[in-house]
Amino acid sequence: MIELEQTAQGIALIRLSGRLDAAAAPHVLARLMGALTEGQSRLAVDLSEVSFIDSTGLGTLVSVLKAARKAEGDLRLIAPSPQAQRLLRLTTLDRVFVTTNSLDEVWA
Repeated sequence: MIELEQTAQGIALIRLSGRLDAAAAPHVLARLMGALTEGQSRLAVDLSEVSFIDSTGLGTLVSVLKAARKAEGDLRLIAPSPQAQRLLRLTTLDRVFVTTNSLDEVWA
C-alpha cells in the first residue's frame, strides 16, 4: 500500500507497507515519479511498515533518487526494517541514501 501526503515543510511523505518487490515496484515507481512530476522534489519514504524489499524494489528507490536529484531534490529513507538495512549495507547503498529514524530528522 502507498500513502502520499505533503508535510508543512514541503516534503512529500510516502508511507509504504507490505512488500516492495517486483509486483509492487511498478506502482511505487509510478506514484513517486508522479510526485516528482508535480514538483515535489523532496521525497521522504517511510519504510517502517515494509516487511521485505528485493532487488527490483531497491532499483525503484535508486531510480527515483536519481530523478529527484536531477530535479534538485532528494529521496530520503525513514526507519528501514532490519532486512532493508542489511540489503542497503550489502549493496553499499547505505552510503548513497540518507536514512533517518523519523520524519522529524529527515531534513534536519
